[in-house]
Amino acid sequence: MTKTVLILGASGRFGRNAATAFSWANWNVRRFDRNTDSLPDAAWGADVIVNAWNPAYPNWERLVPAMTEQVINTAKDTGATVLIPGNVYNYGANMPAQLRQDTPQRPTGTLGAVRQTMELAYRDAGVKTIVLRAGDFIDTMASGNWYDKIVTAKLSKGTFTYPGDMDTPHAWAFLHDLADAAVMLCDRSEDLPQFFEVNFPGYTLTGHELHQALQDVIGRSLTARKMPWWPLKIAQPFWPMAASLLETRYLWQTPHRMMPDHFEAVLPEFTPTPLLDAIAASLPDDVHDNGVMPRHAVSLRRPFNFCCPNAKAT
Repeated sequence: MTKTVLILGASGRFGRNAATAFSWANWNVRRFDRNTDSLPDAAWGADVIVNAWNPAYPNWERLVPAMTEQVINTAKDTGATVLIPGNVYNYGANMPAQLRQDTPQRPTGTLGAVRQTMELAYRDAGVKTIVLRAGDFIDTMASGNWYDKIVTAKLSKGTFTYPGDMDTPHAWAFLHDLADAAVMLCDRSEDLPQFFEVNFPGYTLTGHELHQALQDVIGRSLTARKMPWWPLKIAQPFWPMAASLLETRYLWQTPHRMMPDHFEAVLPEFTPTPLLDAIAASLPDDVHDNGVMPRHAVSLRRPFNFCCPNAKAT
């Protein structure tokens, strides 16, 4: 029988990729429209609610608690499993270099505290919940994240820009793969604990390694430059987003790696996309001399940028 998933935040980074992945896996995909839909009505009959709602950073403290309560109440009424794309903010600036699902969470900023409180609310409510935690996103299209707004923004001009220390390991997640992992977890949700956390391994790369990988894909040298943080400091008094971005600066200065042991135990059949394929899929044609990006994988679980024939609006 075809299962149904309701995607909250379907136009966002994770939500868009999740809708694609669930559709490819023959789920009935509903995209929630916050302007016209009622959450209880839209969720009725759904097996899974993907909570990819993500307001702007400065609004997290004000909006996330109410949004969380809405989703929890709806999940209680419908019996749906909730899947949350988690992040590493919960661990805080003093996080260890190796991150596991049982690593103590000691958030050191507002963003991490909001996320930790949100996840604990699901756990305490007794709602069937899957938290799939990942590092920074690599997307198959420009979607306003660190990767496309900063790191690769000037590749066509021959420049690689990095926000932190080039020798510090940093966790990345290819959204195409992360979304596939979400589907696989939801397919076996009945076998998972009531509140289940798992860290997505993704890629762990230093700035030097990411720089080299981009050069390998593009086929030419890129000048490496460090992103200046002082404009954000100056902008803080009149641009609320600046303070939030500065709060996450430690992620570029603190080595961290999402450890694969628990993930591999739960999804032993998962095969990640090779790094160079993921990078090739993430870049616009104009950064490559002949406009054709190489692909190195023998086969893919599904095509990159696949549209969603099974997706249905509610």
